[in-house]
Amino acid sequence: MKKILITGALGQIGTDLTRYMRSIYGKDNVLPSSRKRKEGHPLMNEGNFETLDVLNYEVIDSVVKKHHITHIVHLAAILSGTGEKNPQVAWDINVNGLYNVLEVSRVHDLSVLIPSSIAVFGESTPKDLTPQDTIMRPSTIYGVSKVSGELLADYYHSKFGVDTRGVRFPGLISSDTMPGGGTTDYAVHIFYEAIKNKRYASFIDKGTFMDMMYMPDALKAIVQLMEADESKLKHRNAFNISAMSFDPEMLAAEIKKHIPEFELDYDVDQDLQKIANTWPNSLDDSEARAQWGWEPDYDLTSMTKDMLEKLINKLDK
Repeated sequence: MKKILITGALGQIGTDLTRYMRSIYGKDNVLPSSRKRKEGHPLMNEGNFETLDVLNYEVIDSVVKKHHITHIVHLAAILSGTGEKNPQVAWDINVNGLYNVLEVSRVHDLSVLIPSSIAVFGESTPKDLTPQDTIMRPSTIYGVSKVSGELLADYYHSKFGVDTRGVRFPGLISSDTMPGGGTTDYAVHIFYEAIKNKRYASFIDKGTFMDMMYMPDALKAIVQLMEADESKLKHRNAFNISAMSFDPEMLAAEIKKHIPEFELDYDVDQDLQKIANTWPNSLDDSEARAQWGWEPDYDLTSMTKDMLEKLINKLDK
């Protein structure tokens, strides 16, 4: 039986992933953790939880031994927008934290799944259907740290035989958890404002296409890759995965089908827009589809309908 530790579990992915994995592997076999407890957070009352700073090797090692961990899903990270405000901290957590997780995994023969990001790409990368293997020269500390993480995970696999795996996530849209300071966060905020105020001012400019994914597909991808036949994985730590690509106008038009009075304005954040301009319009995820059967369940239309239904119900409560 797998015993799974999730680092950074109080972030956008971690809360949803903890619940999803517990529904598959059992409540006692999935252990969420974070650097600090967050009183009032639902995971505080839904089972075991550990306080764990990924910069502290001894604490990770202790938690792994205490709970007989076999797999780690390493989500602890500082995202793109937040990282640009404090690049030193972003590098420390995103790279040195990963190094500690990989070292513990080497010592205890654990499997590790490490999400990467479309932020690994830069202005010199092909923008449309960005290939699996292509030039990566990111312009943010988040992107630089994620490229470093992909290479470090590859090294630990080839040098020490650690079972490392990873996906390059696009922007993620969740009905349960708010995003944590990324360039694609507008695609979540817009839904809340559409329901509450019938108007939203996007901090990303019109015509800016970025890859996006609905959270249920992201959770499915993590488990699917974790369960994939290791012998079929050629790219291991850097799989492109995609579900949909849109700009703010396309998302607003889809929302207007359900909320006709909704209006989209713009209040562009130049720093975040500069980051968005360096990212791909769309990803080629054919290698993930071929090597481990990746296929999303949601497109823009079905995601928008489900997102609005869930948020309206949530906000009514």
